[in-house]
Amino acid sequence: MSREPRHTAFSTAHPAVPGAYLVVTLALTMFGMQPVLVAISAAGGLAFGCCVEGPAALASALRWQLPFLLIVAVLNPLFSAAGATELFRLGLRAVYLESVCYGLVMGGLLIASVLWFRAGAALVSREGVLSLMGNALPVIALMISMVMRLIPRFVRQGRAVIAVQDVVGRGRVSRLDAVRGRLRASSVLMGWAMEDSLETADAMRARGWDVPARRTVYARHRFTASDAVALAAIACGGAVAAVLAWLAVSQYRFFPTMSALRPWWGYAVHACWMLVPTVLHVVEERRFA
Repeated sequence: MSREPRHTAFSTAHPAVPGAYLVVTLALTMFGMQPVLVAISAAGGLAFGCCVEGPAALASALRWQLPFLLIVAVLNPLFSAAGATELFRLGLRAVYLESVCYGLVMGGLLIASVLWFRAGAALVSREGVLSLMGNALPVIALMISMVMRLIPRFVRQGRAVIAVQDVVGRGRVSRLDAVRGRLRASSVLMGWAMEDSLETADAMRARGWDVPARRTVYARHRFTASDAVALAAIACGGAVAAVLAWLAVSQYRFFPTMSALRPWWGYAVHACWMLVPTVLHVVEERRFA
């Protein structure tokens, strides 16, 4: 059975409100290549993930994200030998502290982006995506909503297949058997995904998706005055956060030597922006507890 999305503070608002916040937050995260900004963005994504998904589910997701961070940090100095502080040498190639730190920050930025994409699934539901883009960009809206639906189903189906294989193959403990079992599970999942896509295409065709005439769209969400005020606040706050993030990024450099990090009031503004959904969620839960 599919799990119902958990209620958030944005659930009662028009989808344009969380959609606008998510777009601005992702832009600030992906273009904020600065150590403090990356750390704040990752902390905001972690905090909201703990509130919505729970610490256990978030820790399960971080099991592959943290090793990915280390891999990026290790591989970056091997492909980008730049900097002024030499740590050691691997043959003829020098490994510099600046390259290692740049790899760590880049890996942290990728993890922060993934965390906010996960948060986006809680902030904007599939119905919200279709409501925002269904009439103007129906194909893109359908693709986004289907991907948001397919990934959780794919993960659940994979766990079910692996659980069945573990029960059937109980007693075989060699690593070769384990690898073969995972390869068979991947093959089963690929077959299931293709079969599901064909069934979905047939169902959509039966519902008249390929009809060339323009069709009306039922809008369940109403845009109210409070939504307009929230969008105006997001626009003003996002503009301020973007200017401060640009100042932080433009004044920091990794090469040839790293700039010194000093306390700055602009970091507090960035942190307030990243913690908006977490604070609203906690306030709402305490209010209606």
